[in-house]
Amino acid sequence: MNNPKSFSVSNIAAVIALSLISLFFVVPILLVLLNSFKSKLFVINTPFAFPNGESFAGISNYVNGMINTGFLSAFGWSLFITVFSVAAIVLFSAMTAWYITRSSSLFCKGLYFAFVFAMIVPFQMVMFPLTKIANLLHLDNPVGILAIYLGFGASQSVFLFSGFVKSVPVAVEEAAVIDGCTPIRAFFSVIFPMLVPIAITVAILNSMWIWNDYLLPNLVIGSEYRTIPVAVQYLRGGYGSIDMGYMMAVIIMAVIPIIAFYFTCQKYIIQGVTAGSVKG
Repeated sequence: MNNPKSFSVSNIAAVIALSLISLFFVVPILLVLLNSFKSKLFVINTPFAFPNGESFAGISNYVNGMINTGFLSAFGWSLFITVFSVAAIVLFSAMTAWYITRSSSLFCKGLYFAFVFAMIVPFQMVMFPLTKIANLLHLDNPVGILAIYLGFGASQSVFLFSGFVKSVPVAVEEAAVIDGCTPIRAFFSVIFPMLVPIAITVAILNSMWIWNDYLLPNLVIGSEYRTIPVAVQYLRGGYGSIDMGYMMAVIIMAVIPIIAFYFTCQKYIIQGVTAGSVKG
């Protein structure tokens, strides 16, 4: 039998170690929050100090940051692109994963491995030809970029959905077909409701990526339709000067929605990934 005392000590040591590691992620966010209430000079000179009567700027950084970046417009474009891109990724990836998993053809097996291979291709390798193709196909707009995000998000999403679909008994689909369902109706009425845990996992992972993405929107749609990450860079003044107070405030406003979304749905991440890894 294990010694209860040693077991308790090991648990405490693990908690302490994990708590220290978590500080590396939490402290930077807290520093950004503290500095968002300071004036520009104090953000630069005393970044680790708490705001006081001299350095406290109130909510002026938030107000001026919103005005200077066009935050409301950028928020709207970020929300539009994120919501519809994620919806397309979840829907089409689920359908693709279901089809290639249930089919035994060599084409579907090759397609599955193509999706897996696409997961390791870095965006930087294809970003310049992608920008040119997007321009030629008139995808350099908020609607066209949805198709680009679907292409990039499909690889990991199909991989996750495929693992989950393999754990769904084929007999469930056969019963639906016997009851008169067409394959499409069987998918939406029977299969997709069973994929909800992994669908939420896929939605969370892609939402965090798309909401925070700077490079792809900047290359494809540029400054005409600014998303929040692109808008933040326009806080730069002349000769590279930056009002760090404004920037800290805008960063806090940008991360609040995605953090709230994550904490609302976080329990589904481990549930979905674990269920999808039962069969690979």
